Amino acid sequence: MSPKLLHTPPSVDDTERPVPRWAMRLAYALPWLLLPSCLWRLPFAFHFEMGQVQGLGMPPYWISVPYVLGLSVLSEAIAVLAIGLVRGWGEVAPSWIPVIGGKRIRPMAAVAPAVIGGLALTAMFTGIPIGDGNRLTPYGVIETVHYTSDAWQILATVCVSPTALWGPIIIVLAIAYYRRRRAEPRTGE
Repeated sequence: MSPKLLHTPPSVDDTERPVPRWAMRLAYALPWLLLPSCLWRLPFAFHFEMGQVQGLGMPPYWISVPYVLGLSVLSEAIAVLAIGLVRGWGEVAPSWIPVIGGKRIRPMAAVAPAVIGGLALTAMFTGIPIGDGNRLTPYGVIETVHYTSDAWQILATVCVSPTALWGPIIIVLAIAYYRRRRAEPRTGE
């Protein structure tokens, strides 16, 4: 007896080969996984420090508001693009796109940017604690952010920590996309 789902999964009829259910779920979960980080970031645009002890002053509103809002929207847009690795619009370019609309996308044209982007995201959001409140990152040794209370620190950790999974998820989805696309397409059924 199989468990009854609360919803109907999206149709996968628009892909050449069946998409593994885990890949579909992971791709659709990614924007939701990043949403807490985007929401956490928004108060900083209006100079609310979210319990952080700031050593430097905040930039003026005309810089902070567009920067933070733009960064949050860009993060979510890139996360939504990952859905293309499990849907038909990641295999055949949508017809509304000039020049390439309606044409088949070569697998490596999607896999290469996804893997490079996934590696970059992994490097950007991964830091190794090395003690004394410092972390080793690709940018060098940085001091961890201090908070006015443990509650703020816990909230920040819960909201921001899932971004460390962003890069590896993109890489895993790109590998699944490549494996699915390199096989022969299914013939008329």
